[in-house]
Amino acid sequence: MFAGIDSFSVQLPDVVRTRTFRWAAGAFAVCIVLFSAFVYWQAVDYMLASTDAALTDELLAIAADSPARQLNAIDDRLSHDPRRIRLAGLFRPDGHRIAGNLASLPPGLKIDAPVQSVAAIRIDPNGPEEMTVRAISRNLPDGNVLAVARNIDELKQLAEVVARALLLGLPLALCFGLAIGMVLSVRAQKRVAEFNTLVRRIVAGDLRQRLRTQGLDHPFDKLAETANGMLDEIEALVREMAGVGNEIAHDLRTPLTRVRLGLERGRANAKSLEELQAATDRAIGGVDQSLTIITKLLRIAEIEYGGRLNELDNVALPDLVREVGDLYAPIAEDKHITLCVVASGDATVRGDRDLLLEAVANLVDNAVKFTPVGGSVELALIPGKNEPVVRVSDSGPGIREDERDAVIRRFYRSDKSRTTFGFGLGLSLVSAIIKLHGFRLTIATGPGCVAQIACTLPTL
Repeated sequence: MFAGIDSFSVQLPDVVRTRTFRWAAGAFAVCIVLFSAFVYWQAVDYMLASTDAALTDELLAIAADSPARQLNAIDDRLSHDPRRIRLAGLFRPDGHRIAGNLASLPPGLKIDAPVQSVAAIRIDPNGPEEMTVRAISRNLPDGNVLAVARNIDELKQLAEVVARALLLGLPLALCFGLAIGMVLSVRAQKRVAEFNTLVRRIVAGDLRQRLRTQGLDHPFDKLAETANGMLDEIEALVREMAGVGNEIAHDLRTPLTRVRLGLERGRANAKSLEELQAATDRAIGGVDQSLTIITKLLRIAEIEYGGRLNELDNVALPDLVREVGDLYAPIAEDKHITLCVVASGDATVRGDRDLLLEAVANLVDNAVKFTPVGGSVELALIPGKNEPVVRVSDSGPGIREDERDAVIRRFYRSDKSRTTFGFGLGLSLVSAIIKLHGFRLTIATGPGCVAQIACTLPTL
C-alpha cells in the first residue's frame, strides 16, 4: 500500500517531465532572479548617486559663500529638515565645532575626497545620536573644514522595500514561467504526438500521410518540410519498386513460360536425342535471356543505390569517345549505317571511366539499333567552357514528346521498338550512371533522336 502511495506521489505529468518544460521553466526562473537582482542593484545605485550628487552640490554652494553667510546657510539647511536626515558642521583646523549638528568630524572621513559612507554623531535637543551617513568634506580658504552629510537609514529602508517587492513578485513570476514552460511543452508534445501518429499510419502502409505545417519559420515547420520531402521520396521509390516488380514479373514470365512450354513439348514430342537436345538448347537460350535481364537490373541497382563512385579518376573524353566509335564501327558497317565520330578538344572530367564508357556505349548501341539501313549515326564531343557535351544523334524514327521521360524507365519500350530485340533497360542504366556522376542527360524529341550528356569539369 505504501509503495503504491509513494509511486503515485512521485509520478509527474508527461508535460512536466519533458525537457522543453524543464529548460523553459529553468531559464525563465534564472532570468527572473537575475532581473530582480539587477533592478535592486540599479535602484540602490540610483538612490546613492542622487544623494551623493545633492550632497556635493550643497557643499559647493555653502563653500562658495562668505564665512558670515556660511553660518546662515548651515542653519537654514538644518532648519528645513522635518525628517531629521540632514547633517552639517563647520570646524576649525583643530577640530573644534563652530556650527552645525555634527558633534565632530566623522572618524575616517577623508577631506577633499568624494562622498563616503561613515559613522557620525548627530547632536540636537533630543541628545546625541549615532548613525551611518553619506558625507563629504572640504577645506575652506580660511582654514576651516566644512562637512555635509545625510542619514542613509531612509535609503536602506527604501532599498528594503524594493527588495521585498521583488521577493514577493518572484513567486508570481516563477509561476508565470512555469505556465509558459507548460504551454510550450504541451505544444511540443502535440506536434510530437502528431508525428508519432503519422509514423504509425505510414508503417501501416498509408504513404500518402504528410506532416502539417503552419507556414512559419519555425524548427518544427522545417522538420515537417524535411520529413514530408523524405516521405515524398519514399513514396516515389516504393511506387517505383512496385512498378518495377510488376514489370520484372511481366518480362520474366514470357521467357520462362516459353522455356517451360519448350521443355514440355520437347519431352512429349522429341523422337530422337537430337530433337531433345534442340529443345534443351532453346530452353537454355530462354534462361540466358532471363539471366541477362536480372544481371542488368542488378547492375542498375548497384549504380543507383551504391551511393558513391568506386574509382574516381581523370577521364579524357576525346579518348573515350574515339574508343566507343572504334567499338561500334564494325557493327554499324555490317548494318550499312554510316557512323561518324568527332572528338575535338581536350576535355577531362573526374569519374569512373568504365561506367562513363558503358553509358556512352549504350547510347550509341541504341542509335545503331534503331537507325534503319542506310541511315547515319554521329558520335561527337562538343567542347564547352564549363560543360563539354557528348552528343549521340541518329536518323532513326526518334522519340515522341510524350515518351521523353518514359524512355528512361525500366522495361519501357515504345511501339516503334517492339520488333527490335532488347529489354528496355539501356537508357535506365545510362540515366543511373549520369546521375551518379552529377552530370545531365537530355533527350530531344522529334524525328531523329539526339541524346546529350552534359559533363561538369572539375573545379581547380
